[in-house]
Amino acid sequence: MPKGYWIARVDVRDPEGYKDYVAAARPAFEKYGARILARGGAYETLEGPDHARNVVMEFASLKAAHDCYHSPEYAAARAIRQKFATAEMVLVEGL
Repeated sequence: MPKGYWIARVDVRDPEGYKDYVAAARPAFEKYGARILARGGAYETLEGPDHARNVVMEFASLKAAHDCYHSPEYAAARAIRQKFATAEMVLVEGL
């Protein structure tokens, strides 16, 4: 079964408040087996709009990635994130 991925491009407006999102999201990520492959760090924008933070998360399947995003656990974290950051997120099926 192909793995599933979250790809997020984020601009954080309030780094202190964003820490609350990170803490709140952890239980959902643990429950759905998320593995963070990239988070922050050096990057180079090649095309399109620039975003300060780039995240790639791996899940066992696209369904697990979908279920995590739509879970009650992540919904609570997402509400916090939306107060402190703007994000573009996609779910992608691996090969």
